[in-house]
Amino acid sequence: MDRRAFVTGLAAMLAAPLNAKAQQAGRVYRVGVMAIAPTPHLVAAWQQGLREHGWIEGQNIVVEARYSLGRYELYSTFAAEFVRLKVDVIVAVTDIAVQVAKEATSTIPIVMAAGTDPVAAGFVASLAHPGGQITGMPMFADELAGKQLHLLKEMVRGQRACRL
Repeated sequence: MDRRAFVTGLAAMLAAPLNAKAQQAGRVYRVGVMAIAPTPHLVAAWQQGLREHGWIEGQNIVVEARYSLGRYELYSTFAAEFVRLKVDVIVAVTDIAVQVAKEATSTIPIVMAAGTDPVAAGFVASLAHPGGQITGMPMFADELAGKQLHLLKEMVRGQRACRL
């Protein structure tokens, strides 16, 4: 999966909880993002993905991004701030951020982005039926290993066919 597809998928996942509520005229949704550092090309792709799904910053969505710059102890401050701001969803970009967000709120949906194994970490019951308030797409998970291997085999098989 390329970065653009990942970021567009993340935007779609992010938009899903927001679209689940009936949109009120003039309603501006708040998204809290906790990450290690901004990555300009990923941020730009994410913003484009949001726009493609009808989310325009400053019009119907406000993104409250907070970056720890490697100081993970800041995540608890960020999570508390997001609870005070009453964000509609929290996007947590590391397992540490997911854990801190989970400890800070039991009501705000949390989208896990680029986490490892949410089942092993105890964030969700299973990938098929996560339950609770946490959703998202892990980068690595035991449950996905078989599917990833299958996709790799299909890609290799497809490349051989193209060379003939």
